[in-house]
Amino acid sequence: MKWLGGVLAVILVLGAGAYAFRDALLLEYVGYMARQRTPVGPTVDINWNRPTVDEIGSQGEQRPPNIILIVADDLGWNDLTFNGGGVAEGSVPTPHIDSLATDGVWFTNGYSASGTCAPSRAAIMSGRYPTRFGFEFTPTPSGMPQMVARLSRREGPVETITYFDQVVDDLDYDQKGMPADEISLAETLKGAGYHTVHIGKWHLGRSNGMAPHDQGFDESLLMHSGLYLPEDDPNVVNSKQDFDPIDRFLWKALLHAASFNGGAAFKPRGYITDYYTEEAVKVIEANKERPFFLYLAHWAPHTPLQATKEDYDALSHIEDHKLRVYAAMIRALDRGVGQVLDALRASGLEDNTLVMFTSDNGGAHYIDIPEVNAPFRGWKISYFEGGIHVPFFMKWPGAIPPGTQFDAPVHHFDLYATAAAAAAAPVPTDRKMDGVNLLPFAAGAVGEAVGDGPPPTPHENLFWRGGHYQVVISGGWKLQRTERPDKVWLFNLAEDPTEQANVADQNPAQVARLTALLDAHNAEQQPPAWPATLESPITIDKTLAEPFEADDEYVYWPN
Repeated sequence: MKWLGGVLAVILVLGAGAYAFRDALLLEYVGYMARQRTPVGPTVDINWNRPTVDEIGSQGEQRPPNIILIVADDLGWNDLTFNGGGVAEGSVPTPHIDSLATDGVWFTNGYSASGTCAPSRAAIMSGRYPTRFGFEFTPTPSGMPQMVARLSRREGPVETITYFDQVVDDLDYDQKGMPADEISLAETLKGAGYHTVHIGKWHLGRSNGMAPHDQGFDESLLMHSGLYLPEDDPNVVNSKQDFDPIDRFLWKALLHAASFNGGAAFKPRGYITDYYTEEAVKVIEANKERPFFLYLAHWAPHTPLQATKEDYDALSHIEDHKLRVYAAMIRALDRGVGQVLDALRASGLEDNTLVMFTSDNGGAHYIDIPEVNAPFRGWKISYFEGGIHVPFFMKWPGAIPPGTQFDAPVHHFDLYATAAAAAAAPVPTDRKMDGVNLLPFAAGAVGEAVGDGPPPTPHENLFWRGGHYQVVISGGWKLQRTERPDKVWLFNLAEDPTEQANVADQNPAQVARLTALLDAHNAEQQPPAWPATLESPITIDKTLAEPFEADDEYVYWPN
């Protein structure tokens, strides 16, 4: 029976090895299931629709402006060289994105609708607070919250809280999105005679009438999954953050894949930032003889961090590998914006096109680039300024004077109202619309005081909500409140725009006023359409790679 003892020993060794590498094995299973669920076919050429002779002839001389909305993903405030910033101490110029501000208007206090991507996109596409229709949390793929919670190894005074046992009848990932009865910006513009095109990220649902081609877009080239290139492609340079559970999950779960108008997944032609740009240029060329709306929703510079070898090699002065990959991604994003602007000029459309640019939220703490949102505190996954104070530019030659600066707070849902006003398209009247047309403010038409009062501003109050973590900005004051930790922060943004001094204890009247505003706002919102499954502690002043110590300020982020 010696053989039996040997077999048992082998089984024990294999079992111990499997236990020791159980997380790695689970991640391999995640990757296997992703490949099984989504077969990726060969590259498909998109034949973008062109107008008929009748469509061209019906436009007349007073053709409405084309509208292009470019949204970056997780772009940090300090990623652009405009206003003296920039990656790697400003050594990676972003002249094309910067030109949207210098040749148009810079909204210095532009705010995203959320500290994470999907609720912000819901606000942009609906023109409303996403909490008005229950879009409070960011949808995540099946198994991701459980895997991220399992992989979270950061030691600190508090730990991730999970609600997996309490969540019943949860919706599938594709069913979590903007309800079909919301009237999207694409539907509004399509009703005004625009040809509507979406390229890139969506993250607002893919079933039950929530996919982009069901929400008013005539054509949709969808980011079906999120690798910029296959990990082993000879033209890619990768940077993995092993300390980050989200990063570890994404490297296994994501594929290099696109789809068109709900069709099967296929392999994009090359690096997806460049691919989306190239297809956007084709859309401009195909539609130069009719009004069009192009929603170009880039994935860059969201993780996983992947750059082309050409962009990486061009930045040899950056010694840190991770920073160099990230900088190369910014370089590709800026180049792409330049190619879109060049295509407008080449097609004779520059003067009659409104170009709007923003990011869905601020830069993330889990990429471990401490200065990504400088000079602001906080990150993506928080409502500190680093999480929601985003680049917000518009350019429309002839309608917006170049070099304009507007300082009052504006919001993502204003993009909807602004685009609709430019197109002379009526906005929905059967629901509360929260956005304001920013064109008069950008053009300086509302820049002077009325009588003895202050100059008008787009919004008296702005609100954010993610479960128990809630924020209001009103009259230059910003209040943040959370249950975990049980804390209130009050900042005078006029005097302290980077939120260094919490003055809640010294200003009880302001705390009471802002708390009442928050409570009144919450009374108008819907409950979440799906529940949060976990809460992660986010340190305000440290990246995820830095040690989390007892005296560090933090917030719990429900999602």
